[in-house]
Parts: sequence; structure tokens; C-alpha cells
Amino acid sequence: MECIILAGGLGTRLKGVIGAVPKCMAPVLDKPFLGYVLQWLEQQQCSRVVLSLGHLHEVILQWLPTQHFNMTIDYVIETEPLGTGGGIQLAMQQCKSAHVAVLNGDTMFQVSMDSLMAFHTQNKAMTTLALKEMTAFERYGVVKTNDKQVITAFEEKKFMEVGTINGGVYIIDRQQFNNLNLPKKFSFEKDYLEAIVGTGQFYGMVQEGYFIDIGIPEDYAKVQVDFKTIFE
Repeated sequence: MECIILAGGLGTRLKGVIGAVPKCMAPVLDKPFLGYVLQWLEQQQCSRVVLSLGHLHEVILQWLPTQHFNMTIDYVIETEPLGTGGGIQLAMQQCKSAHVAVLNGDTMFQVSMDSLMAFHTQNKAMTTLALKEMTAFERYGVVKTNDKQVITAFEEKKFMEVGTINGGVYIIDRQQFNNLNLPKKFSFEKDYLEAIVGTGQFYGMVQEGYFIDIGIPEDYAKVQVDFKTIFE
């Protein structure tokens, strides 16, 4: 399995807490958050990771040689901001697998990558999203699916008592994605997912695993407690 990790986030809302480091390098207990993401992918039998780097990439490249993982870790560097879609597209040029997993470097969603990949290939999907059921939330938009688990709509952020959200873990059919001739700079969420949703190309699979996005100080504080148990 090949996995792309988007690791160029600015971390604007965390800057006062973590200082001048990329968001994925925010320290959690004894190591950067990215270290836990890589550790988890190693457990999921990922064989190769391509890091999509940009903002303060030097910090990540100085840290990587000090680590030892049982998988190949390569990287690409944006010379200018390309958006989430452009970052994926740049990293995809280095991939060889027919289907590539994509994750956010500032989110931990412990999905079953094997079951997600199997679901994706079985449905011949262009892209499959790992969805997370949430209650009493307003920070995330809602993803709507039909009875065949085809994604039919992405709804704007608003308070919801219950709903399924985009967990930020994707499986992408590399050839179908490349055939779209997408622009160099674009938003994966707005200009790809939301732009062509409803065509039957996107599927969503609800996963029950632990989920956290460290983009706000409250969740960054929470992960310091949670990971003591999860990564004992």
C-alpha cells in the first residue's frame, strides 16, 4: 500500500501554542504528531509513504533521518502553495500503485485500511472516503450517502445533533484522478470532491476507529491525554 500524507499545513490556529513548526510536527508527549501517524501506517502494513511538504518543510526533513520505520518514506516539496488538491497531485506523480491512500498529517483516524481498500476496489470507485459518525458538532460539514454508500452531497458546516463527516482518509484511483487533467493549484475538497459529487464516482465507508484533528488548541490538548492510552 502506498500512502500520501499531506504535511504542509500552516497551523495558523495553533501557532501560539506550538510556535514556528509545521502543524504535523506539533509535539505530542515525546514526539511530533506526524511520528504517530507514521507509526500507525506502519501497523497498517503500509509499504511506502510520500510526504507532500511545503511550509517549513526543513523542520520535517531534519527530523526524518532520526527515525526508523519499516517502510519507505519519500517526499515532494511544493515550491509554491498548491492547495490540498495540488499537493496530492504532485505527490501522486511519485506513486506507482493503482490505488493510493491519502491522509492528513494533522489528523489521526484509525480506520481499517484493508477494509477501506477492499470496499474501494469492489465498487470501482474514483475516490472512497472514510466517514466518521459524530454527535453534537459544528466544526465539520456533513457527508450524505445513499443506500449503496455512494456520496450524494457535501453539506456546509453547521450545528448537527448527529451526522457523518469526512474523516480525511481517502483511497484514490490513480489513473482516474490523473485523467481529469486537474489544474496545478486546487482544493481537493472544493474543486474535486464537491465539484463532481453526485456522479456516482465517490463512495463513503463509515469507520469506527479513534478520530482527532489537532487543528484547534482544545483538540491539541485532548490528544496529549488520549495518546497516553492509544500509543502505550
